[in-house]
Amino acid sequence: MADAALDRLKADGRIVVVGASLAGLRGAETLRDKGFKGSLTMIGDEPYEPYDRPPLSKQALLGKGAAERTALPRRRELDAEWRLGVPASGLDMAAKRVKLADGEEVSYDRLLIATGVRARPWPNPAEAELDGVFVLRTRDDGAALARRLDAGPRRVLVIGAGFTGSEIASACRERGLEVTVAERGDAPLVGALGGVIGAVAAEMQRENGVDLRTGVMVTGLEGDTTGRVRAAHFSDGTSLECDVVVVSLGAQRNTEWLIGSGLGAGPRGIACDAGCRAFDIRGIVTDDIFVAGDVARSPHPLFGYQFLSLEHWGNAVSQAETAAHNMLSESTERRPHIWVPAFWSTQFGVNIKSVG
Repeated sequence: MADAALDRLKADGRIVVVGASLAGLRGAETLRDKGFKGSLTMIGDEPYEPYDRPPLSKQALLGKGAAERTALPRRRELDAEWRLGVPASGLDMAAKRVKLADGEEVSYDRLLIATGVRARPWPNPAEAELDGVFVLRTRDDGAALARRLDAGPRRVLVIGAGFTGSEIASACRERGLEVTVAERGDAPLVGALGGVIGAVAAEMQRENGVDLRTGVMVTGLEGDTTGRVRAAHFSDGTSLECDVVVVSLGAQRNTEWLIGSGLGAGPRGIACDAGCRAFDIRGIVTDDIFVAGDVARSPHPLFGYQFLSLEHWGNAVSQAETAAHNMLSESTERRPHIWVPAFWSTQFGVNIKSVG
């Protein structure tokens, strides 16, 4: 982009950010920090301004903080138009417009997509609708689950022993609640941290009173005549009475709104180059659409330039800052997003950290 055009963009251009969570907020703040003085629109499907998600499976479930009080601290004033509670429903790349679910359209000169992920639901819709069956991803999810744990259920079943599932189990035990964890793998956290750490995590859970069942899948949930969950059935033929079930089976990327748009988006995320520019379906890089956070798939030099999605807090911040920098920079001044995977989890009184 020529200097004059870049100056015009900074002075009175239109930038739209779809996704009003961590990556979207930090990207927008960086745009202002880099001198963008034009129109900034923030689009979010939830009715809330950006909030922090990690406390939802930690402090909020322990009653040490309300899910409603997890707002992300602001680094600066944004001077943005907030379009909250109305999800994006489509993208017209040729006309440079984002379509909203309420029928309105928002024009852009530059677009940052940071729509993230959502919790993978229980696959049987009728069972998923039973009273007492939860997922944990949003502020509303955290508040609803915390209220149910406050009521003192007899037994909680957590399906999936990844980070979120393990943290939920930890919170239940700290509250003194009986909890069973069902994991189809050989151990908790084994997918992310391997067998050695998984074995340590399994021992830690059992020492803290968790009824951990590995190598087993939940085949069905059963409700009573009032529509409340009462039992779960397992692949080994056993069953378990439980009055709260938390489904923690990973995440799905929020890309459905881009179907038919011509952007290189699908169930695995939105493909982008090292500079966070999105690819179209022909594999040609765009120069006005950028991607950041959990929804992005970018080539990583540490892993042979495989396209990876890193669902980590620090990655979302770093990638959003890089995307925002590149949105306002000449090609010679752009920089790659090369973030070393790093994350942490607190469970059963132990802080687990991973780098690399």
